Amino acid sequence: MEQIVVVESSKPFDEACRALEQAIAQHGFGILHVHDIGQTLAKKGVAFDRDVRVFDVCHPQRAKQVLDENLLISAALPCAISVFAEGGRTKLAFVRPTAMLGLFGSERLQQVAREVEDTVRRIVAAAA
Repeated sequence: MEQIVVVESSKPFDEACRALEQAIAQHGFGILHVHDIGQTLAKKGVAFDRDVRVFDVCHPQRAKQVLDENLLISAALPCAISVFAEGGRTKLAFVRPTAMLGLFGSERLQQVAREVEDTVRRIVAAAA
């Protein structure tokens, strides 16, 4: 199974971003920050003319649950969902939480990761 999930959307970039915001809220997650990669790079003097936004998302109860188990997991949080335009199509992508938390070798963490991953898949599908 691929470690990164990529879903193609029929929606234009901005519409997919709005749909993602709505889907995140509808599934009980919160948006911690949205990174507009082009704007961020421009502020650093680097031209980048592609549409890319990265949504840092979190489910507070699940985050606490995994952090209580191992504070090193803070290096893998929050979940990031990217929306980008490539080849005239809009795509949404995320690294599978089971892959990320698999680095920590705990079956209890894997159960939480599976739950989060299932929800993130539903969020991305709803937004696409």
